[in-house]
Amino acid sequence: MRLESNAKVSRLAKYAIFVYIMISLFYTTNHYFSVHHVNTPTVNTFDQLNTRYNNRREDIAQIIVEDHPTQAIQQTTNDQIIWPGSKGSDMQHQLSETLVKAKIFSSSMGLDNVTPYYFKASHTMEAQDITLATLVTRNRFHVLSRLATNYQVSTGPISAAIHVLDDNEKIATMKELGKIYSSNPDMQKFVDVHLILDKYDRQFNMWRNIAKLFTRTDYLMMLDVDFHLCTDFRKTIFGNPQLTQMLASGKTAIVVPAFEYLNQKDGLDWHTFPTKKSQVIKQVKSNKLDSFHSSWVSGHGATNYTHWYNARQPYPVTQYEYSYEPYVIYKKEGTPWCDERFIGYGANKAACLYEIFISGVDFWVLPNDFLIHQSHKYANHDRTRERVHNKQLYDNFRTEICLRYSRKYVIEDTWYTPAADNMKQVCTDIPKWKYLSGISKEQRLKDLAEEEARKRQQEITATI
Repeated sequence: MRLESNAKVSRLAKYAIFVYIMISLFYTTNHYFSVHHVNTPTVNTFDQLNTRYNNRREDIAQIIVEDHPTQAIQQTTNDQIIWPGSKGSDMQHQLSETLVKAKIFSSSMGLDNVTPYYFKASHTMEAQDITLATLVTRNRFHVLSRLATNYQVSTGPISAAIHVLDDNEKIATMKELGKIYSSNPDMQKFVDVHLILDKYDRQFNMWRNIAKLFTRTDYLMMLDVDFHLCTDFRKTIFGNPQLTQMLASGKTAIVVPAFEYLNQKDGLDWHTFPTKKSQVIKQVKSNKLDSFHSSWVSGHGATNYTHWYNARQPYPVTQYEYSYEPYVIYKKEGTPWCDERFIGYGANKAACLYEIFISGVDFWVLPNDFLIHQSHKYANHDRTRERVHNKQLYDNFRTEICLRYSRKYVIEDTWYTPAADNMKQVCTDIPKWKYLSGISKEQRLKDLAEEEARKRQQEITATI
């Protein structure tokens, strides 16, 4: 019995040694091929770029996770964009997220570190809604929190592009953002935060495009974060079938008139702001309130505030000019993006709206809704130099846009349709734009005759 027992023990020991050798061999082989695979030159470059991007994103996320473990950070790993093949084909093509973003932001200052939905609102967005698309810098986090609460009169969503400079203060800035977000239930419920971490400051149009791109509703309002929403314009629009239809067509942008206090101290406390049009008119008459940037008529004059004071129905903007920059509500799909070559102050927003208007989108003004600017100190930047540069850029941009869209309307054979009316209205001061667009001499002479006839009719009407 003892010999049989010893034999069994011996067999078990041999079996154990055999298993140990096989496991060791498997592990060693696996490790060898893993190392070999990493070092081989056939590794997909897209994967390498994605790895760098995602490592960077995880580093950023960790800043918030350490202090706020309950906050869910939206992350993905090794993201690939699927591009379908030709119609009827099952073939698909994969492009890295990094490469796609490089194309999307090719007009901005380098490949930006963009993290969409860094914080994602928990509220379920309805497609038929209006998102406030805004941009925020490190010194305006508290203003965004206030806007989030103010917009919840009717539970409105917000898409915020938040820029954080990649400097020595970035960690403190990120922690401040996390604290503000986690301390306001309205932000957690209704605000999507899209993080931009880089060294490039004041890329306003790039930031606007980020806020628009990741908006989760059909419509958006391009709004500066410092404005207070005094009325429920969403109720006005969706309670009016005609306005709703106009907005849904993608051919109408709805203007909400903007005001500001002449004495900056009066504009500090939004609790004292008027909520009815009659109150606005009273304060305008008492020289307490005025149209936003009233000293610069080109900026908001086309809203026609004189008409607004007596208006009872929405009315069209008929005297559009290229410096006009109102706060508008428009359709996300099918509308132009902001040109990202504009860096710093001056003409950046006007350029956005200029192309939207020339693309065939008409502007209509709400008769009873309004916004009021909340007073604040402005950062000490060299705005003069930036404005001079952007003015020159804007002059060239207007020429480009007029030529591009005139050629588009000629090729699409829509030159003599309402789609081209806005372009014809504002591009007349661009030298030879019709000639360069490809319009024939006969068409140009016909257009000139029609313009002269229209002017004569206007002169006759004016004398009656």
